[in-house]
Amino acid sequence: MVSLILKYFPNLTENQIAQFESLGKLYPFWNEQINVISRKDIEGLYLKHILHSLAIAKFTTFKEGSKILDIGTGGGFPGIPLAILYPDCQFVLVDSIGKKIKVVDEISSTIGLKNVTAIHGRAEKIKDQFDFIVSRAVTSLQEFKHWIKGKTKVSQNNYIKNGVIYLKGGDLSSEIKQSGLNCKVFPISKYFDEPFFETKSIVYWKTR
Repeated sequence: MVSLILKYFPNLTENQIAQFESLGKLYPFWNEQINVISRKDIEGLYLKHILHSLAIAKFTTFKEGSKILDIGTGGGFPGIPLAILYPDCQFVLVDSIGKKIKVVDEISSTIGLKNVTAIHGRAEKIKDQFDFIVSRAVTSLQEFKHWIKGKTKVSQNNYIKNGVIYLKGGDLSSEIKQSGLNCKVFPISKYFDEPFFETKSIVYWKTR
């Protein structure tokens, strides 16, 4: 249901609309071959995966030329929806499971995304530096902070400081305390009306 995306992002180009529409066909097809989204969730693709990913775009806007690393991308979330929305930014999507990266490659290629690089490997092995690191509840904050050490640029190009934008649900207070990170938490329900987002948050911390 691209109408759900247009509800919150009404200024999409025709090409972006077509790309978002294509996801509704491609993900069910590839999910039959390689399970990247739980079977019960595939019907909620636009709400639970695509719009959820785009909450990051409500939190901040990436400036042209920004470079973003998506760790533990799975089938391409949040990276692919963000790459559609920001064609002038570069996205590197990493996952340790090769079959999932195959899905990312196939979908990116089919919808004509030129700004996505998909890497099969562990996040710790990535040597490049980025403006932002994004992820969707891939592990605990305590563990995640070690994966991303030294991976953000010193130079600042965006409205907010270079750092991590992490999508996670539930009560995060004890996890944040345990991690020792200076995080800010933003409820996604402030951006989107749907009840699904009532327990979902964006966790942001600057790394520079």
